Amino acid sequence: MLINCVAYQDGKRLGEIQPDEIHDYLAKPGCFVWVALLERDPGVLEQMQAQFDLHPLAVEDAQYGHQRPKIEDYGDSLFVVLHLLEPDNGSLRVGEVNVFAGPNYVLTIRSHAEKGFQGVRARTESEPELLKLGSGYVLYALVDAVVDRYFPLLDAVETELEAIEDRIFAGTSPRENVEALYALKRKLGVFRHAVAPLLEAINNLYGARAPRVCSGMKEYFRDVSDHLQRLHQTIESIRDTIATAIAVNLSMITLQENETVKRLAAYGALIAVPTMIAGVYGMNFDYMPELRFRFGYVVAVALMVLIDVYLFHRLRKAKWL
Repeated sequence: MLINCVAYQDGKRLGEIQPDEIHDYLAKPGCFVWVALLERDPGVLEQMQAQFDLHPLAVEDAQYGHQRPKIEDYGDSLFVVLHLLEPDNGSLRVGEVNVFAGPNYVLTIRSHAEKGFQGVRARTESEPELLKLGSGYVLYALVDAVVDRYFPLLDAVETELEAIEDRIFAGTSPRENVEALYALKRKLGVFRHAVAPLLEAINNLYGARAPRVCSGMKEYFRDVSDHLQRLHQTIESIRDTIATAIAVNLSMITLQENETVKRLAAYGALIAVPTMIAGVYGMNFDYMPELRFRFGYVVAVALMVLIDVYLFHRLRKAKWL
C-alpha cells in the first residue's frame, strides 16, 4: 500500500505526486523523490522497479523479505535491510524495512511493524540545508531513527534483568527465575541479530570507499556506527550478566538443597538417639542391668529427652535447625 509519494527540490518539499509522475521528477535537476510503502505488494513493487530502475536482485530480496540486516551496493544505488523491533506482550516483534536509495530517490517498504517514519520525514523536511544533500541524508535519518528505537527497548531489558536479580536473593522460586532469565536471553538474541550485522554494514558507509549515495554524509554515518557500538557493548554486557545470574541462581538452588539436607540430618540425629536407647532396652536378654529397677522407665525416657534437648541446642547453635 502506498503511504505517500513526495517530490523535493533543493531541500524543499514540492508536494505529493502520483506514482506515474515519478520518472518526470527524477529528470529535473536538484530533485529527488521519496516514496513510502506499507507491506509488500508485487504489483506496486514492479511499478516502482520500472520507475526507479531498481536492481532485480534487490527487488527479489525486498519481495520475499526475512533478510538479515545488510547494506548492498549496486553501483549508484544502495539496498538496505533494517530490523524494526517493537514490544509485544512481554516479547519482541520483529518487523523489517527495506530501503532503496539512489542518486535522486528513496524508496522504503515497511512490513510487520506498526510504527512508521512520519517523524523522520517531518525531521528531514525541517532541515532543508541537510535535505538538500539528497537521498544520502534521508537514508541516514532512517537508519538513525531505527537505531534510536533500540535504546529504550534495551533499557527495558536491563531493568527487567535487575528485577530478576533482586528476586534471586529474595527467596522466590528458582524455576521462575531461570525461566525469566532464559526469556531475557532470547530477547537479547533478537537484539544481536538486529545490531551486529548492521554495525558491520554501516562501517562501510563512511570509509575511504564509501558509496556515492553517501557522499558528504560520512560524519553522520560514523555517528550511527558509534550508537551501534554502544548498543553492541551493552548487549554483550547484559549477556555476561545473564550468564552470571543463571550461575548464581543455580548456586542458590544448591545452597537451598544443602540446607534441606542439613535439616533432615539434624532431625535424623534427634530421632536416632531415643531409637538407640529404646532399642538397647528392647533386646530380649534375661540378664540386663536395671531390668528390675523400679524407676528404669522414667530414667530411660528422661535420658532420651535430655540428650535430645542437648542435641537440639547444639544443632541450633550450629544453624542446622
